[in-house]
Amino acid sequence: MDHVLSTHLFVKHRLSTALLDRILAAGVPAVEMFVNRQHLDYLNKAQIHELASWFRDAKLELWALHSPMYSDDQNGRSGPNAVIAINEPVKNKRVVMVDEIKRALEIAEVIPCRYLIQHLGVPNEEFDERKLDAAFSSLEELNSFARQRGVEILLENIPNGFSNAAKLNYFTNVTHLSNGYCFDSGHAHIYATSMNGSLESEFDLMRSRIRSTHIHDNNGTLDNHRFPFLHTDGTIDWRRMMELLRSCPGQFPLNLELKEAEEIPQPLESIRTVFEKLEKA
Repeated sequence: MDHVLSTHLFVKHRLSTALLDRILAAGVPAVEMFVNRQHLDYLNKAQIHELASWFRDAKLELWALHSPMYSDDQNGRSGPNAVIAINEPVKNKRVVMVDEIKRALEIAEVIPCRYLIQHLGVPNEEFDERKLDAAFSSLEELNSFARQRGVEILLENIPNGFSNAAKLNYFTNVTHLSNGYCFDSGHAHIYATSMNGSLESEFDLMRSRIRSTHIHDNNGTLDNHRFPFLHTDGTIDWRRMMELLRSCPGQFPLNLELKEAEEIPQPLESIRTVFEKLEKA
């Protein structure tokens, strides 16, 4: 399977060309850029054009962008008004949030990519039928804006009442939207554990629309984006997970979306190990 690394691993640091050089030197052929303003500031034209100039000459592909979750440069710590949620029912608030995502999508005008990964709601949010129309309106507008830039928006399964596999299918069925999915192994594991379900059932429900992945581990409770095989508290059965992923050959890559950890001081060296172990699983 093809290999991709999300820059989520370095979200506490500014995304620079030096960091991209290190990722490329580690043998990673493609990245998903995590759009968080303390890391990748979509409003900072100097940063975007510096990265665009680097990508034009580099052998590193930009596979996808991860849509911003907050509008501030403090990872949401400035307050609740910084949260970006496309299912916001108050129209004037939602318009501002959609505009933030559009600014992030403009990155694709100078650094081409295939996908934008989008959350439907925020973590731990309960399902509310009234918010479906808001999400539909947001995505109709964003899908058009993204297509004009050669980008497809993928919906990610996250731990909330809108975004488990069954609810994503319900949403796309009632809205008739054709968006594909980004299958997140860690989030599926958390949902399956909480519902006494299985990763297999979550994957199978999403299977026909999966276009990309987020690969990470956890203990079934904490969404802490652990390194598969290298963290002993992860409980995903990776042999079975890889069997599921390989059952859809050629459709999507292994995209590691990991979190920096003190016990892994050389993460890029460890990335090689994780990819090797996943391929052998």
